[in-house]
Amino acid sequence: MNIRWIELGICGLSCRLCPMYQSKSQSKCYGCKSPSRIAVGCPFIKCALKKDIEFCWDCPESLGCENWEKHKRASRSFDSFVCYQKLEDSVRMVQEKGVEEFEKEQSAREGLLKVMLDEFNEGRSKTLYCIATTVFEVKELEAALSEAKKQAKGLDVKEKSRIMHQVLAKTAKGKNYILKLRK
Repeated sequence: MNIRWIELGICGLSCRLCPMYQSKSQSKCYGCKSPSRIAVGCPFIKCALKKDIEFCWDCPESLGCENWEKHKRASRSFDSFVCYQKLEDSVRMVQEKGVEEFEKEQSAREGLLKVMLDEFNEGRSKTLYCIATTVFEVKELEAALSEAKKQAKGLDVKEKSRIMHQVLAKTAKGKNYILKLRK
């Protein structure tokens, strides 16, 4: 398989916004197409390797693929350890604007996520921040981060985290975003 986009999962999830990808421990994942993940192999990885494709939507059988359709349907109401809420939007963006544009957006999201993790994580907020950077629009994330920074000047990290949670919750409520993993 010719891998060009290691941080973009075969099924369309952004590895950059996954808590395991953002980990600093030994459990850190380096992306769905990294050697250690390919060796484990989810059904999408096994299929892509067999067909020598990088993404499900590149497969000539994708429109009738039962596994991929089931995955997309499930993404409308369920998550695993990573947020699936925007999976179909992500795939649509790649198909309409190309992988390069999608990757640019994911890079911007990851940059905002790193600021949240560096400045507002008291040690228990990584999953929340990963979900927020997945479901919010980039401009909403920028505004939330700006507002939290303004309110949190001079505070300790625990208080900064509390403020970031409040700012994210307020924006999420106004947009009907879900800021928790759906089980």
